[in-house]
Amino acid sequence: MEPLHPWEVSVEEAIRLQNHLRSRLILKNTFSNLKTIGGADVAYSKDGRHLFGAIAVLSYPEMNPIDVATAHGKISFPYIPGLFSFREGPVLVEAYQQLRVKPELLIFEGHGIAHPRGFGLASHMGLWFDLPSIGCARTPLLSEYDSPDTSKGSFTPIYVEGRRVGGTLRTKRGVKPVFVSPGHRIDLVSSIRIILTTCPKYRIPEPLRKAHYLSIKMIHKNN
Repeated sequence: MEPLHPWEVSVEEAIRLQNHLRSRLILKNTFSNLKTIGGADVAYSKDGRHLFGAIAVLSYPEMNPIDVATAHGKISFPYIPGLFSFREGPVLVEAYQQLRVKPELLIFEGHGIAHPRGFGLASHMGLWFDLPSIGCARTPLLSEYDSPDTSKGSFTPIYVEGRRVGGTLRTKRGVKPVFVSPGHRIDLVSSIRIILTTCPKYRIPEPLRKAHYLSIKMIHKNN
């Protein structure tokens, strides 16, 4: 895993890096017969000074736990929507390096190419780890989208300048949708299919649920 750039950069440099690295994304499937999927999540301390990252690796499609890793650190980048990878990236890299079993695909609590500059957290970290990656967020980053039907599996595309970059997906009947977009080395159709497969019971994909539980547990442990 070769570092793409330093993490300690200015806001202007971060935006420049996003615009530059976006051209390196591969938005088609580069995998087959997945056997493991990971979920990556970051939680913040109550004082707003520290963050806690967690990655959970599960078997696919069974969703049985295989491995977990966690890391924590101080926040070194300001809170700016669209630049979260520069806050959360370093702690996720540290957690990833501690995994004994590396996942074949990673789902991130964030966005892929459904992003103002087409380079959200899932795209950034997918490129950094050179892994297929999917963004699956609870809230949208782009303002224009349509809500899907209430039935599970219903989906409405999200467009930017006429280009389909993601979708609003209902993973469970009658609950709020999630916002899915490909990050790196995967297409949108496969991203939607995988998110649905990893949501057998709940709104949020099981790998993300496991990672979120771990990150929240770390907050309580370090209070």
